[in-house]
Amino acid sequence: MQRITLGDFELTSVSDGIYLTDGGAFFGVIPKVLWEKKLPADERNMVRSGLNSVLVRTGKSTVLIETGAGNKMPERMRKIYGMPARLMDSLAAAGVAPEEIDVVINSHLHFDHCGWNTVRRSDKIVPTFPNAKYYVQQGEWEHSKENQRDGMSYISENYDPLIESGQMTLLHGDQEILPGISVRVYPGHTRAMQAIVLTSGGKTACYISDLIPTSAHLDLSWVMGFDLYPVESMESRKRYYAEAVPGNWLTMFTHDPEVPWGFVSQDEKGKMMLREP
Repeated sequence: MQRITLGDFELTSVSDGIYLTDGGAFFGVIPKVLWEKKLPADERNMVRSGLNSVLVRTGKSTVLIETGAGNKMPERMRKIYGMPARLMDSLAAAGVAPEEIDVVINSHLHFDHCGWNTVRRSDKIVPTFPNAKYYVQQGEWEHSKENQRDGMSYISENYDPLIESGQMTLLHGDQEILPGISVRVYPGHTRAMQAIVLTSGGKTACYISDLIPTSAHLDLSWVMGFDLYPVESMESRKRYYAEAVPGNWLTMFTHDPEVPWGFVSQDEKGKMMLREP
């Protein structure tokens, strides 16, 4: 767990633990001989992937960005990925109870980003954060209903009950959620994936989600095999770097197993580099 201040905001990295994912899928067309130097694979070609969330205390509200994989995964998925389910313990260690969360923002609705939105109690699915308002893009929810390439990644129990009850708001494009907290759509991983931008005291941080899942994915061409629109991922990265690098934004990584955040810069040869706080 790490903490950092951003103007008047306090950011705390919290985690649902580490799960395993296929290294080839994680790095797409990049040869293993290159990516394994940054993220070694086991005998099954699986690599360690973090389930990183960020707790934001603004002084007026307590905001949770992303809710990990949760504890409702089907057995076949548990066998592939594991199910660490540590977010509740991580939040408790940060001194926050579920009832104290005011806002939950999901970048998108793949199972490893919204799993703790809800929990199963007896035969009912209920909100994990009963007093929170939840936010995601409407286009992402609509995509989850299609018979698409990434259909296995969606578990409707993570979001449909919240939408039906009105506790989850479906957004339409870039929008401010709270003063200093807004979302921006960066298509590529999915069509309507959103990043969460925090601004306070003249400083900016961005939870960029699966657009740049780890610090090993900084290069424009190192996009995941999971990305539905890889060329658009590259264009979205260019757009992000055009602001984040000169603006010295803190970039927050959703799946890095070791580094929750850092400052992205570019060397004299154009290579993207990471400077930790």
